Amino acid sequence: MSTTAMPITEIAPQRSWYKRNEIAVTPWLFLAPGVLFFLFYVIFPIFQSFNLSLYRWDGLGEAQFVGLANYQELSTDRAFETSLWNNLKWLILYLLAIPAGLFIALFLNQTVTGIRLYKSLFFFPFVISQIVVGLVFTWFYDPTFGLLNVMLGWVGLGPINVLGDPTLVTYGIIAAGLWPQTAYCMILYLTGLNAVDPEQIEAGRLDGAKGWKMLWYIIIPQLKPATFIAFVVTIIGALRSFDLISIMTNGGPFGSSRVLSFYMFEKALSEYGFRMGYGAAIAVVLFLIMLFFIAYFLWSMFQEERAR
Repeated sequence: MSTTAMPITEIAPQRSWYKRNEIAVTPWLFLAPGVLFFLFYVIFPIFQSFNLSLYRWDGLGEAQFVGLANYQELSTDRAFETSLWNNLKWLILYLLAIPAGLFIALFLNQTVTGIRLYKSLFFFPFVISQIVVGLVFTWFYDPTFGLLNVMLGWVGLGPINVLGDPTLVTYGIIAAGLWPQTAYCMILYLTGLNAVDPEQIEAGRLDGAKGWKMLWYIIIPQLKPATFIAFVVTIIGALRSFDLISIMTNGGPFGSSRVLSFYMFEKALSEYGFRMGYGAAIAVVLFLIMLFFIAYFLWSMFQEERAR
């Protein structure tokens, strides 16, 4: 009686769920710490601020739910109106840093003698603290010994107390803020200019483009990513301006240089404030304004990418 041997088949080892999905899961494991920190320290405080703005709370006692009463009070608060208008001035004038940074970057992109020294001088404002910038411009504007009034004296003009004049103080602080912001935009554009395609520039020269036409039709379109970042960072910097105002005027004279971020601090955390709910309502308004502009630029970039 003959027997036939049955073939022996190898059973593949059972792989774990992670091994089967390793390529898809591994990137999320690396992203998880950053995502958790972002959710806990950014997203959660945003929703907490929305919630806190519906309460009246001094930071110590029991919070009292008041609904939209804080927002109704904002609509009749003259100090809030002044702060909002000052933020609008910051927003419009601060954007001057973008074209200024572009033209400085175009100059520094040349190959001339001593260009490294020029780059260092223009880069210097970016690396110093906002506190130092505020102190420097406070001395510059001083009506007794400030360099501004010394130069005005050379042409026969009287001294001007920039930081003591309610009509001039906001513009004086904005000028101080433009100094380091222009340096930051310059760095962004210098980085962008390194990525400009030389073949397109050469093709433009062959077609007769030069000067402003070369800049407008060939160079600037290739700098759109740098321009987008410059716009977003400049708008955020204009809306959250606090350091310079605190150092140079502390909101004065007579509250005429307040902006929303400084007014929020005054209402929520200063010695005369401790109105956490009201301060949170101001923070919510500031956040919504910032969100509107950033969402607009993101949507514009998305539409341009889709059109390609």
